Amino acid sequence: MNTRSDKIKEIGLIAAGIDEEYQGSTISGIIECAKEMGANISCFAAFAGVISSNRYDIGEYNIYNLINYRRLDGIILMAHTIGDPMEKEKIIRKVKRSKLPTVIFDCGDYPEFFNITTDNYKAMSEIVRHVIKVHHAKTINYISGPVSNPDAEARYEAFINVLAENGIAADSRRTFFGDFRPSDGERAVREFMRSGLSMPDAIICANDAMALAAMEELQSQGINVPEDVIVTGFDDIYNSRHTEPSLTTISRHLDNAGYTACKTLLNLIDGIAQQPMPPLDAVPVFRGSCGCCKDNSDLQTDKHRMFTLINSVRRDISLLNRITTELAETETADENFAAAAACLRELKCERFSICLCENWDNAFQNDDTSEPLVKGYTSRMSAPMILTRNGTESVKSFRSSAMHPVPLKGSGNISFFLPLHFRERCLGYYVITGSDFPLKSLLCHTLLMNISNSIENIRKLIHLSSIIKELDRLYVIDPLCGIYNRNGFIRCAGNIFRRCQQTHASVIISFIDMDGLKIINDNYGHEEGDFALRSLASAINECCKGGRICARFGGDEFIILGENASQEDIQPLESALKKQINTMSHIMNKPYELSASIGTIVAPIDDDDTLFGLITLADSLMYERKKKKKTSRYLRHD
Repeated sequence: MNTRSDKIKEIGLIAAGIDEEYQGSTISGIIECAKEMGANISCFAAFAGVISSNRYDIGEYNIYNLINYRRLDGIILMAHTIGDPMEKEKIIRKVKRSKLPTVIFDCGDYPEFFNITTDNYKAMSEIVRHVIKVHHAKTINYISGPVSNPDAEARYEAFINVLAENGIAADSRRTFFGDFRPSDGERAVREFMRSGLSMPDAIICANDAMALAAMEELQSQGINVPEDVIVTGFDDIYNSRHTEPSLTTISRHLDNAGYTACKTLLNLIDGIAQQPMPPLDAVPVFRGSCGCCKDNSDLQTDKHRMFTLINSVRRDISLLNRITTELAETETADENFAAAAACLRELKCERFSICLCENWDNAFQNDDTSEPLVKGYTSRMSAPMILTRNGTESVKSFRSSAMHPVPLKGSGNISFFLPLHFRERCLGYYVITGSDFPLKSLLCHTLLMNISNSIENIRKLIHLSSIIKELDRLYVIDPLCGIYNRNGFIRCAGNIFRRCQQTHASVIISFIDMDGLKIINDNYGHEEGDFALRSLASAINECCKGGRICARFGGDEFIILGENASQEDIQPLESALKKQINTMSHIMNKPYELSASIGTIVAPIDDDDTLFGLITLADSLMYERKKKKKTSRYLRHD
């Protein structure tokens, strides 16, 4: 129960790479405290830096633009997990402007934030001294985190200073700056091998993830650890204890750090002053990778954990394969969300929401003025899929400032807000509530990327369908006159003709030829001629009622076709057409008259008749009438 106050505290947690063990262990401690104290956690997390794509990282980092600080009571900021210095600085500026109580990890640069720190300098100093004093290493390489990261900075400074106190000169060629990612350890070893420098006695790494990758790369090149090269890490993650050889590293109680951060923040929110606390413990653990004794772990416990991990990975891979296959079969948004819901039900979340920007589909438009959304979210969103334990629901529209499509009830709710995007294009975001899947699964990121890609495929199908419709319209519509062209007429008239052929009904066909177009073009220009053609087309279109169709058949020729006609329909049609042309000519008030010659027939359709045969008859009748006219009448006389 929440014993602090009646109001449920809303805590915002800002982090990146939450599927890594350091982040996962720390966040687990935060969650434990929040549930005990009856607070809600909203964790905003990106997976940036995992894929070598700046455009992809833009899409990931956009999730931090969703945060509505006005709905939060305090912030836990894991800024050191965010690799991009500019993105980190943007977040810190926004957190400062919010004036919310804030707890940060391992960063004393912001006095307005309460700092939960580990003595990185002392711990790294001890492990470097151990390698030099105990194992007599003289040539030492270093794999660092990003220089903008306070943890990395403190650890690197300790490395440099311990070298100096032991009379070892630091060589910049033997230092590699990475982003704390496993791939950095692999890249660093390859760069060291290509440098042409002698092999080091030891490689000191700023975290375990890079150290384990470095060990694997060394061993793949036939270099043994620790016989040929000593390797050390920092963090004592699970895999560091269970690799061969086990990794010499720094152990710190990450879950305790997370718990302490959350408890401290809740005190700050309640106005309880907090004294600066001493750095949390971090101690060296000497194992096989430096040549010391191996870790004496509980074999039975390790076997159980390994079984659980393997079983979880197998289950997640099976889910990933099935959802990938199911989503590939979908062609509409509704099919896509239904397929996703059917598979995601296995996660047993309290709630899994797919939230989309109102313009996510961004269908093709003639002016093509719409730009893809890259920064932020639309003011209104939809949630076409909200998966709960009781079924599936949806919300047509909600404000993105609310963040949740449906408000949560009660306390102890843990929600993860994760980006939904394709490259830099923002499509929306996911909200996973009541599940540790984002922390515990090795495939959460991959699963979300698959769903995001499938939604982008649906967007492209919608886009393609719109383009096809537009191309089809251009194929059948005359661009000058806005009525059917010959292609459109043949397509539509063919259906009418076949229907009349089956029922032996009669059709009415009027063939219309504009009078004096050449004279208008010669005397007033082709733009005026085009205007006259459009005006005549408008007059003809006005006479097409009751299922009749019209088209510009070519040049200055037009045609009208209708079904179920009789001979008595000829005179009313031609009279209406002549009247409409005269009215249009009067409205135009041009120095020429709008005029046309008309030939109309009504004929029953027999099996041997063809559409073009009947059109030819109407054309012949029109031509006979046209010959009787005088060219001079097309010009007005003052």
